[in-house]
Amino acid sequence: MRIYHRGLLLFILTLNISCSKDNVKDNGTTVKLDEKIEIYNAEKIDNSYVFAIENGSQNAYILNKEGFKVKEWNFDLRLGNDVEILPNGELIAMFKQNISPITIGGAGGIIRILNSDGSTKWEYTCADNFKVGHHDLELLPNGNVLFQVWEKLTVIEALNYGIEVANDIFPEALYEINPITNQLVWEWHSYDHVVQDTNNTLDNYGLINQNPNRINFSYNNRVDGDIMHANGIDYDEDKDVIYMSVNFYSEVWVIDHSTTTVEAATSSGGNYNKGGDLLYRFGNPTAYNHSFGERMFFNNHFPNLIEKEVPGKGNMLVYCNGTNINQSTVFELSLPQNFQLSTTSSNEPQIVWNFTDSNLFYDKISGAVRLKNGNTLITEGDYGYWEVTSNKEVVWKYFGQNKPFWRGYAYDLDDPAIISLGL
Repeated sequence: MRIYHRGLLLFILTLNISCSKDNVKDNGTTVKLDEKIEIYNAEKIDNSYVFAIENGSQNAYILNKEGFKVKEWNFDLRLGNDVEILPNGELIAMFKQNISPITIGGAGGIIRILNSDGSTKWEYTCADNFKVGHHDLELLPNGNVLFQVWEKLTVIEALNYGIEVANDIFPEALYEINPITNQLVWEWHSYDHVVQDTNNTLDNYGLINQNPNRINFSYNNRVDGDIMHANGIDYDEDKDVIYMSVNFYSEVWVIDHSTTTVEAATSSGGNYNKGGDLLYRFGNPTAYNHSFGERMFFNNHFPNLIEKEVPGKGNMLVYCNGTNINQSTVFELSLPQNFQLSTTSSNEPQIVWNFTDSNLFYDKISGAVRLKNGNTLITEGDYGYWEVTSNKEVVWKYFGQNKPFWRGYAYDLDDPAIISLGL
C-alpha cells in the first residue's frame, strides 16, 4: 500500500525557520501556505507558477508555490484533455462533446482557442461516428492546430490492410487544421503504415522485426477497439517532427511533419525520405518483435521535449506509468541526432536522469516538465504535484485532495503568457 501523509504539512527548510500549520518563515518573512502543501523547501523550489489541469473537469487554474490559486478559468464543457496558455494569454484546449458517438476514455472532439477571459474565439469540431479528436493538441509555429484523432476501421476495412480483428478498431491519426480557413491542411494515418505477417497477398506483408519503421497492428487487440491509445504529442520545430506517446504500445513514435499529405501516406518523401513511416521509436522493443535493447516503458504519457534554455535542453522527459511494478518513473532521455532504426542493435535512447519513489504511482495520465533552476515538476495523476531537484530531493509537494490531474505546466513569473494575463 502506498502511504501519503495527506493533510499533514511537512516543511523542509534550510533557512532560519519556524513552522506552523499555515505558514513558514523565509528570511524572516512569514509565508502563508495552503493546507494542500505537504512539502515546501523555500530555498530550493523554483519560483514559478503551475498551471493545474484537473482531468476531465470544467476548470483549470494557475497555482503559486504557496498553493493558492492566482487565476482560474471555468468552462461550459468538460476538458478532454489538454489545455495550454498561449503567450498572448489566450488558451487552446480540447473539450468533450456532451454526447460523444465514440466513447473511448480520453475522447474530446471539440477544439477551441479561447480569449483570456475564457470566451470562445475559435472552435472546430472533429467528432462523428467515424472519428473523434482526443487527448492532446498543439498550436504550431505556422498558426495551425495539430491534434490527435481516433479513426474507425470496421472489421472488413481492417482486413484490407491485413489486420484480422473481431471488432471495429480505432487506430491513431494526426490532423492539422488552419484555424483561419477551417481547412484540413495535413494528415497522417497509422493504417497507411502497417506491417503484417498473416496475408502474403498484400503489399504490406513482411516480417515484423525486419520492418521497424512500420506498425504491427496485432500487438494489442482490445475488445473495445482502442488498440493504441496515444495520449500525447509534442512538436519539434527544429527537426519538423512530431513525437507521439502511444500508451498501449508503451512507446514514443517519431513522425515526419515535413511531408505532404500524399507523402505521409507512403514510405517516401519529406525531409527524411521515409514518408509517413516511423522515423524512430523507443520505449518497448517488443512492440515490433525486436530482440535488442531493454524495455523502458510500461505505459507512458507526455513526450515532453525540453526546448527552453533550461538544464537538459534538447532532451526529452517521459512519464512511465510503471504498471508492471505499480511504481512510476520519470525519464530524461537523450534522443539520437539522426533518426535511424536498426534491425540488429538496440534502438533505445540514452537515459540521462530518472526519478522514482515508492509513493509515486498512477497508471493513467501524468507527466513532467523541466523548470528554470533545473528542478523537475512531476504530475502524479491521482495525487497532485511533486517538485524534485536534479539530486532527486523532493522540495515541493501539492496534494490535490483526490482530484485527478491531467498535467501541470510551468510558467515563469516573467513568461509572456503570465505578463499578458496581468499576474
